[in-house]
Amino acid sequence: MSATIPKLRSSSEPSKPAVKASRQGLICMWHGLTVSGLWNLLRMKPRISWAYLPRWITIAFVSGLNSLYGVLEKLFFGRQVARTEIVHPPLFILGHWRSGTTMLHNLMSLDPQVTFPNLYQCVNPGHFLLTERILAPLTKRFLPETRPMDNVAAGWEEPQEEDIALALDCQISPYLMTAFSDRREAYERYFDPRDMTESERSIWKQSFLRLLKKLTYRKNSSIVTKTPAHTFRISTLLEMFPDARFVYIKRDPYAVYKSTLHLRRTMFTENALGPPEFSATEEDTLYFYEKCIRTYEETKGLIPAGRLHEIRFEDLERDPLGEIRQIYQSLSLPGWNLVEPKIQAQLPALKAYKKNAFRMDQETMQRVYSRLKWVFDLYEYPGHIDS
Repeated sequence: MSATIPKLRSSSEPSKPAVKASRQGLICMWHGLTVSGLWNLLRMKPRISWAYLPRWITIAFVSGLNSLYGVLEKLFFGRQVARTEIVHPPLFILGHWRSGTTMLHNLMSLDPQVTFPNLYQCVNPGHFLLTERILAPLTKRFLPETRPMDNVAAGWEEPQEEDIALALDCQISPYLMTAFSDRREAYERYFDPRDMTESERSIWKQSFLRLLKKLTYRKNSSIVTKTPAHTFRISTLLEMFPDARFVYIKRDPYAVYKSTLHLRRTMFTENALGPPEFSATEEDTLYFYEKCIRTYEETKGLIPAGRLHEIRFEDLERDPLGEIRQIYQSLSLPGWNLVEPKIQAQLPALKAYKKNAFRMDQETMQRVYSRLKWVFDLYEYPGHIDS
């Protein structure tokens, strides 16, 4: 028997207008590929059409520059990066996409004691040590003011998720889905290293470690990272970083579903290399959401006591200062006196921020609730949407 929604918002209620977000502009994710990376991607046979020829031409041209810059960076920084040790345990922000991971990452990254991967570094993982200080100021004009899926700032210096860097550096990342929206089998195993082949897992670890070493070489401090795919990777992350700390954020499943659906459609469109396919988007969104939550709940017990803190997005939105304070206390993080004024200064902007508003009809609510009732129950969210 399918689950029934306990309460429903009337379908006759007028929908709130969605916030208009800027388009991505001239730069797409794949402009960070090198020549070898582009060749690897082509070998996977993505969807291609003549309509996307201008994008392919610019990607091919920029890939040559990326390869050249990468060679030069290795000449100037290769030995130093290889000798760099990650002595400060990283902090991993976990949670499904659109659960509030970006807001949490932005707040945690205000700490002057930490470092984090930014947008430029994630889009240019092979040469940011060499080029960031020069090219970031020169190319910032080509970026939109906000991300294409919401109203979050999109500057080169803004915190970003490192799975973008992994997709570009080694082509082993679930973010290959933007090029293979119709082929789940092309990227599904890249969520969890345990599902990869031995060779893929080794390459992935090397790529990830190299990125973190470069960040550490730039600033030798604890790295705060956020990529939702890490929610699948707790066991592997603990193998690599036994002393790591974790923060997990959860959110109302209705909001996560609708916002993730919007995210997928937007990112597939903005970063496609051929006509994007949306026929399986709703099912894939539910499928990976369930898989993400199940994997987290099955593996979070591996994290030693005192190394994991869980929060709700709704609480973070209501009291960001208080919730971040609890994280610092729970995980025994130092320097709260340095972080508190930074967050206080951001409170007016957080209050003024306008989220996207998505209306959900009763049929969709019923389908989502029937599929995700166990998540609603587990995280104690009601099966209705507040007006």
